This record gives sequence, C-alpha cells and structure tokens, in this order.
Amino acid sequence: MKKLSLLLAVVLMQFSNCSSSAQNEKNTSSNEINQVRIDVDVSEFKNKMKEKDIVILDVRTPAETVQGKIKGTIEIDVRSSDFQEKIKKLDKDKTYLVYCRSGKRSVKACNMLEKEGFKKMYNLLGGFNAWKINSQ
Repeated sequence: MKKLSLLLAVVLMQFSNCSSSAQNEKNTSSNEINQVRIDVDVSEFKNKMKEKDIVILDVRTPAETVQGKIKGTIEIDVRSSDFQEKIKKLDKDKTYLVYCRSGKRSVKACNMLEKEGFKKMYNLLGGFNAWKINSQ
C-alpha cells in the first residue's frame, strides 16, 4: 500500500510539473505576442528605420524640435490638446518608431497609440538625448 501511495504521489508531482511548465510557456508566448510597445536602444532604433512601412514619430514640443530632430520624422506634440485627434489620422498598420527628449513622454505617447488600436511601436530609450550622443 505504501508503494502504491508513493507511486501515486510521484505521478501527481510529475503531472503537476508538466502542467506548470506548459502554463509558463503559454504565458511567455502570449506576453511576447501581446507586447505592443518595445523599448529599444539607438542602434536597434536605427536598424528599424531601414525597414518598410516605418513612421518615425517625434512627440516633443515645437521648442524642442527646433533644436534638432531625426530626419524624416512626423512631429506631433504629445502634450498638445489635439494629440488624440492627430494620431487617429495615422495608419494603424504601420510600425511606429517613437521618441521624445529623454524617453518618458514617448512611453506615454505609445500608451495613447495603443489605446487607439496601434499594434507596432518601438520606443527610443533615452530619447533624442541618447540619439545625439550616439550619432556624433
């Protein structure tokens, strides 16, 4: 009887471990699939710029953008009252490379884009400050 109980306990433990591993794999996969915003460094951001269907979105203020910007960007100030209206006009099927001065407002912008149904966004870690440092 003891052997049967021990065998049953071992089988249950194995079943429990397999089930747990499968659940962890499922969670990892769904997290990767559901991740809408990906934070990238300057090097990755530059590589993404070479891909098709990319829109580079500068969400800084006009006072900041006159000090310099990444070539080919669309400027929409995340702090402006019409930010929501302007992003609604953008193509949701494209991939967006989003940046601000230091990387904080671009996260906010990405969150707003996600709420509007955008699915592919890359946030530049360190923002334009990091871009300037790494592009000299």
